[in-house]
Amino acid sequence: MLLLQTPADLLTHVGQKLGVSDWFTVEQHHIDTYAQVTGDDFWIHVDVARAQRNMPGGKTIAHGLFILSLVPRLQRDIFRIEHRGQGLNYGSDRVRYTAQVPVLSRLRLHQTLLKAARLDGATRITTQCEFEIEGQTRPALVAEFILLIRDA
Repeated sequence: MLLLQTPADLLTHVGQKLGVSDWFTVEQHHIDTYAQVTGDDFWIHVDVARAQRNMPGGKTIAHGLFILSLVPRLQRDIFRIEHRGQGLNYGSDRVRYTAQVPVLSRLRLHQTLLKAARLDGATRITTQCEFEIEGQTRPALVAEFILLIRDA
């Protein structure tokens, strides 16, 4: 894990790989909860019996937006800033869902710092986020994730 003292310390890591998270297993209860909260309950995500009959591999698949929403959780495995204020999701760019994520897949986040800039007592960073699926060469998702981290 990369340990930083302040948000401004990220400026020295632009262009570098920040690290890789621990593995995260996508379980059916994650998919079901996400479907319930968002209303995206299309059968390919939540109907296990139908997926066994009709989906390649016979499994439900995770929502692409659920995978994107894992960035903050898995990012905590990659870097930590000791002295900081609040962090605000500033947006995402160039989001691409490049492979399906069947239930029980194991994922991990690879994160590279593309940009960092100081803005009025904060640091805005853009990271490239790539979700590796264990045992596959194609990533599940590739996106630029933008975060504003305020000073302490």
